[in-house]
Amino acid sequence: MAASDFTPTDPTLMVVPWHDPVVDDLGFDVRSCYVEQFWLGVLGPSAMWALRRLVAGLDRFPLGYELDLDETAHELGLSYSTATSSTFVRALQRCVMFGVAQPIADGLAVRRRLPPVAARHLARMPVALQQQHRTWTVRRTDLDDLTRGMALAQAMVAAGDDPEVLERQLLAVGVSPAAAIEAAERVSA
Repeated sequence: MAASDFTPTDPTLMVVPWHDPVVDDLGFDVRSCYVEQFWLGVLGPSAMWALRRLVAGLDRFPLGYELDLDETAHELGLSYSTATSSTFVRALQRCVMFGVAQPIADGLAVRRRLPPVAARHLARMPVALQQQHRTWTVRRTDLDDLTRGMALAQAMVAAGDDPEVLERQLLAVGVSPAAAIEAAERVSA
């Protein structure tokens, strides 16, 4: 099914998790700094916000839930109708087109974690962003950097910081991307 063929006709649709062991293990959380930095230009802002909203629902209902399309579109500031010209429908179609969601009977299966951006998308990014991407995709962490990241993450949680913002805070204080991701995941687990 082509992404443009995905046009919901009912007022609601089912949203379920898309299980992909490889991407689930190696990918990046939809709300991560990596996804914001490198996937935003690929998906576009409306599709990114729609995807984040779909995944937030899966946090609350891990096996799946029924999504009210009109209500969700309006919460995101988007128009909704069953026509393909609806900005919300186009956002969902972009999620399908770029492989972060896939149509299923009566709904969508949605990735909770995204793979690294494909080389073809990376090649279209500005050179500075391509250089940043090389830093982000290094999976090795320096033990000292990870130890520092873990200590900072634990202190942040002990001080009452929201675990959802740990990665961003660790990056802001100079922890490497690989260490910030690992420390935030370990402390939040």
